[in-house]
Amino acid sequence: MGTEKFTFEAEVGKILDIVAHSLYSHKEIFLRELISNASDACDRLRYAALTDPGLIEGEGDFRITLSVDRKARTVTAADNGIGMSRADLVENLGTIARSGTQAFVERLSGDSKNDMALIGQFGVGFYSTFMVAGKVEVLTRKAGETEAWLWTSDGKGEYTVSEGARETRGTTVTVHLAKGEDEFLDEERLGGIVKTYSDHIPIPIVLKGADKEETLNQASALWTRRKKEISSQQYTEFYHHVGHTFDDPWLTLHNSVEGVLSYTNLLFIPSTQPFDLFLPERKPQVKLYVKRVFITDDCEGLVPGYLRFLRGIVDSEDLPLNISREMLQRDPRLARIRSGLVKRVLAELKKKADKKPDDYATFWDNFGAVLKEGLYEDRENRDRILAISRFHTTAGDGLVSLDTYVDRMLDGQQAIYTISGEDGQSLRQSPQLEGFAARGVEVLLLTDPVDEFWVPALGSYRDKPFKSATRGGADLGKITAREDAEKAGKKAKRKRKRSRRPPTWRA
Repeated sequence: MGTEKFTFEAEVGKILDIVAHSLYSHKEIFLRELISNASDACDRLRYAALTDPGLIEGEGDFRITLSVDRKARTVTAADNGIGMSRADLVENLGTIARSGTQAFVERLSGDSKNDMALIGQFGVGFYSTFMVAGKVEVLTRKAGETEAWLWTSDGKGEYTVSEGARETRGTTVTVHLAKGEDEFLDEERLGGIVKTYSDHIPIPIVLKGADKEETLNQASALWTRRKKEISSQQYTEFYHHVGHTFDDPWLTLHNSVEGVLSYTNLLFIPSTQPFDLFLPERKPQVKLYVKRVFITDDCEGLVPGYLRFLRGIVDSEDLPLNISREMLQRDPRLARIRSGLVKRVLAELKKKADKKPDDYATFWDNFGAVLKEGLYEDRENRDRILAISRFHTTAGDGLVSLDTYVDRMLDGQQAIYTISGEDGQSLRQSPQLEGFAARGVEVLLLTDPVDEFWVPALGSYRDKPFKSATRGGADLGKITAREDAEKAGKKAKRKRKRSRRPPTWRA
């Protein structure tokens, strides 16, 4: 088979154009992305070899090798992971096979500042090489196969695939540096990048020089280290690796549970909302490991859908290594791990909501609509979710809890009043709220589609039923108007003061 020429799909072309024009302020992240992909390839082969040991026969020690050719002006990253077939190359490097890609691309405006934020949510992985490359070559051979394939592109709209030659399995990415990118030919510079961004990778990253080899990273799983030994920067870079994202984590949860069931979790809550958060086909973003061996990144039973914004890993000591996906979903141990993770996450969110309400408001704006799905999906944890739920109301611009709302209900008010619509500003101006405003009755502003489900499922809170302010039947006459209540309160206060005055004695 000769060389075949392909055209990038439109979505890839647009993203490549943005990336090639220096989207990121730190171009060195291209190396981080190549190493992250190489690590994933090794993880996937290690798991595949549990049922087919022949795939790693003769070469069971995984490693990632970096090298520089100053004369050719190339940087190379090679791994001995699972590799790719010809079909894999076309699918993985010619398209972006991710849900919502088209909708994401349509949001790109050409405004570099706004597009940087969007691309950061999406993640571009391999395509980041074109920030520094005039040409990229990918030579790969899939484990268990004899054919090798060469993918080549300058990132300007087309790529070619041809037969290649590679003695062993794995993938080699050769980056032909563009003019002005000579800093990446410096081996010390590459070593510094690895130590900064990829020290957490649990596979040896070896820099191969002319006369020596140097292992650049600790090559131990980050989550197995003690928390006091891990810097905030290391946590952040692991989040970038496991989440394939570019923002910083809003919250990091690193815990180990020991006992009848033992596991470690290293979970992150993003600081920005992922672009595909509300797409129904969106997959989980928490990877499952068993005894440090990667098992799957598509385990629906590990965390509930209403916590789908979580990124990170869970490493179990008790689940079997060679368990099928079908058996895994039915394993009661997985259900217990899930229960523990949910309680831990909700407890940490409760701490944030109580101690740092302004910071928590940022989280709620990003993920509150998702978290509220748990109010009708998860009866076991409904009270915990209610305790950290926040709402906008007609009483002001801030967020309030249901407890706060109920505590400041007026005398004679028997219901929690709500109004639903697409945005809070329009709801505040609704003529249907004039009677409530006149009496100072606070109304919850419900602007998320999910509110249509959890409100009737809940029915009431602290024995106060939810009642729509727009459906009639609101007997406001029984409610003491806030202004009247304030006047009555001031009058009672003056009366108490007079009663405490000492008597005046006259001769």
